[in-house]
Amino acid sequence: MKANKYFSLFIVLALLATLTIGIQAQDDVVTIEYWQYFFEARQTAMNQLIEQFEAENPDIDVIHNSEIPYDNFRDEIAASAPAGVGPDVVTLFYGWIPAFVDAGYLIPLPEEDFPAEWIESYFSPMVAESKFLDEYWAIPTAVRSLALFYNIDMLEAAGYDAPPATLDEFLEMAQALTIYDGEPDILNIVQEGYVPEMTGQAHHWFREALLRQYGGQPFGEDNRTVEWNSEAGCQAFKYLSDFETDYMTGSNDLFDGGTQAFINGQAALHIDGSFRIGSIASGNPDLNYGVAELPAGADGSQHTFGSYWTHGITRQAEADEAKLEASVRFLKFITSVEAGILWVNEVGELPAQLEAASDPTLLEDPILGPFSAGLEYAHATFFVDETQQRQHLIDAYDQIRLGGMDPCDALNDAAELEQTLLDEFWAAHSE
Repeated sequence: MKANKYFSLFIVLALLATLTIGIQAQDDVVTIEYWQYFFEARQTAMNQLIEQFEAENPDIDVIHNSEIPYDNFRDEIAASAPAGVGPDVVTLFYGWIPAFVDAGYLIPLPEEDFPAEWIESYFSPMVAESKFLDEYWAIPTAVRSLALFYNIDMLEAAGYDAPPATLDEFLEMAQALTIYDGEPDILNIVQEGYVPEMTGQAHHWFREALLRQYGGQPFGEDNRTVEWNSEAGCQAFKYLSDFETDYMTGSNDLFDGGTQAFINGQAALHIDGSFRIGSIASGNPDLNYGVAELPAGADGSQHTFGSYWTHGITRQAEADEAKLEASVRFLKFITSVEAGILWVNEVGELPAQLEAASDPTLLEDPILGPFSAGLEYAHATFFVDETQQRQHLIDAYDQIRLGGMDPCDALNDAAELEQTLLDEFWAAHSE
């Protein structure tokens, strides 16, 4: 009887010990939050990385918030900081970094964990745009460039066996590939040749490719003066706006926008980033399309826009030593070579790590190869406020197509707003 009593007591003590150990183990797990905007392919890729990371780091639990629509993402991040909630590690468009640094939202990457020399030897050169006020604030998993998507079936039906190689050919083919139900008119289009999608990538194409091919440049060497409204800029902007206003090859007002029109097989030519590959795979996997480098200028010059979404650590993480250490480990993991390879396979963006990006298999890929080739001549714009600077060109384009304004006048109005923005920014950062 006494033995049974002692045995029962032993069982109770053992259960209590197990429970205590479980509670301690649970207490030892650090929970961090990671935020990115909703984009299905990116969400899937990051879920895989988080699963791998947690398996290798059982003491860290990562909450993945990826349900915020892109249009609301920046505002929700900004609103989370004063409320004392939100991410410990966050994805930002690289052009947002100065604004979020000024707002006190990000912390500089800890030098002992992310030395500048390592960043500059490990990542694509365009990652230098994550450096602001002599410090790095974020690093990416992947980078991307623009290229030309084309519908193979539509080109063949019109008698073309290859995509346009020059800007003149691009204009000619865009007109030939546009089909109307009746007289040539925007409202009668049933198949679009090319749609200038300013809310998408067309403003980047103008600023970093077309403008340079016409002999201009977007800003002065010190990024303090607007130069995209030069004579060359006016010519380049007219080339872009003429597709809709003069040649009527397409409009973003049709078919749910230019991107969706191409995915649905309603547009023949489309300029977009490598990230669009994932959207096509999920939205219309049977689309028969190809990818080529952007059309060259009259002098044979090639230019494209390079960009990336990048990951930074927030002030919220810095306030808790355990969260900061966990955030550093997570950031290292999701920007590794292995992460870059997974990302290109799932999302279509190019690895940010030089070792992964130089893979010959990637360069020879018929879809990814043109994007990878473009990295050699890609320009990553220095933005002080990417959202406002994008809107300046969107509004200028709308003044042309909706208000009938001369392209150069519209560009001059936009440049005045842009210069004011730059002046205010640099005045706030003067010595």
